[in-house]
Amino acid sequence: MHMPFNNIIRASLLGLCLAAVPAAQAALKAGDPFPALAGYHLEGPLPASLAGKVVIVDFWASWCGPCGESFPAMDELQKKYGAQGLVILAVNEDDNKSDMDAFLKSHAVSFTVVRDAKQSLVEVAGIGTMPGSFVLGRDGKVAYAHNGFHGSETKKQYEQEIESLLK
Repeated sequence: MHMPFNNIIRASLLGLCLAAVPAAQAALKAGDPFPALAGYHLEGPLPASLAGKVVIVDFWASWCGPCGESFPAMDELQKKYGAQGLVILAVNEDDNKSDMDAFLKSHAVSFTVVRDAKQSLVEVAGIGTMPGSFVLGRDGKVAYAHNGFHGSETKKQYEQEIESLLK
């Protein structure tokens, strides 16, 4: 069987793209244990204990428009489910702390915010889209992962996931 030249090139390019995928698949996925936060020199106080809690770890940056939209939704989730065992931890990846501080002045929240100045946790988590988040079960393992924030649709997904994990 003869394969046209254009198809050979397409197949070769596809093979090159797929060969690059394993490096990109280093991102955390469902079932993976979430890394111990203490080993990443995050700026700001961490919650006293996350053991036995349902946790959303939300990676964000001040320059990210959807991050500004996600903060009010995250704050509502924290207020609605916090007493039942939900902890939201927002991990900022801005280069300058002043950018994070300016963002937080106009986006006040009730959940914990820390900064990953060296972007080491961001790298280990494999965040490729801002915001990017992981919903962790009470066992500390990734139950769900989210890329981006799509308004009420994403908030509804979070609510369903949180409620299933809090049972």
